[in-house]
Amino acid sequence: MAIVERFGRAVSTRCRKFRWIAVNETSCTRSSGGKRGNAWLGILAGMMGSCGMVLYFLDESSVKAFGELEISLPKYPWAFNGVFKSFDHAALRRGWLIYRTVCHTCHSLQFVRFSHLIDVTHTIEEVQDGPDDKGNYYTRPGKLSDFVPSPYPNEEAARAANFGAYPPDLTYMILTRKRGLDYVFSLLTGWMDPPAGIAMPNDQYFNAYFSGGFTTMPRTFYDGMVEYDDDTPATESQMAKDVVEFLMWTASCEHDERKIMTLKCLGIFLILILSVGHVNRRNWSHMRSRCIAYVPQSVTRDPRLAEAPSLVQRSARECKRSSTTTTTTTTGGGTPSIR
Repeated sequence: MAIVERFGRAVSTRCRKFRWIAVNETSCTRSSGGKRGNAWLGILAGMMGSCGMVLYFLDESSVKAFGELEISLPKYPWAFNGVFKSFDHAALRRGWLIYRTVCHTCHSLQFVRFSHLIDVTHTIEEVQDGPDDKGNYYTRPGKLSDFVPSPYPNEEAARAANFGAYPPDLTYMILTRKRGLDYVFSLLTGWMDPPAGIAMPNDQYFNAYFSGGFTTMPRTFYDGMVEYDDDTPATESQMAKDVVEFLMWTASCEHDERKIMTLKCLGIFLILILSVGHVNRRNWSHMRSRCIAYVPQSVTRDPRLAEAPSLVQRSARECKRSSTTTTTTTTGGGTPSIR
């Protein structure tokens, strides 16, 4: 019986050892599998993050290269953009001439009055109104508050005359686009033949700076097509520059007045700053530079100080008086004592 019990205990002990080894092997297998899974998840997350970073930092032009044609705008040095610069009124007068001769055949300036041109491009005697029913300009007295008339009576007539496209108003055209000055100038001088392999649609013209490359507006400026009053050479770039500066004036008529007002405000501010600094220095300089020092009586030798007791002596006497207390008590013999 004892032998059977020993054999049973030995078997149960061996089974427990085998079970512990199996559990350990299973846990090791699971842990190694978990580590491998985490490693693959980390690699996948890294790849996705890398792809996201590449897509984020891709240039906008590289993305558009797969779709439509687009050319970056050049930057031109416009003189009136300086801090202390104003419009060239001779250029504004030439720009009005270009608009009236070329651009007015399709585009309008419906937010510009003839009175706005006085002392800017023309004198009050030179302001003209028109055109009449036959398209001719004429001079008539009064009504300087009239707007510059539109070349078409309504939108339907404008679309019918331009193959279904509606010519936009040019009053605020410069401000409707980012870097509007450079864009309009590049657009007016960017007509060319389409590149090889690009088919030209009917009634369309190729412009490298127009979105998509094709527009219904043909080339408008040619060398010598107008004659300026001041004998300036009427080249294509000169006409484009003058009309762009004129359109900048129509979009921002208060440009010169705003800069003049800014200079006046800066001058007033400078005067106020100098005045405040002078008053502050006059009222507070003696307080900042004042030095308070104790000078003993032996140095000053002032008889008035010798006659009057000093403040230090007074305070010392008061301290002695407060610290000394006098009490009178009666002893057994009847004699008072002072403590």
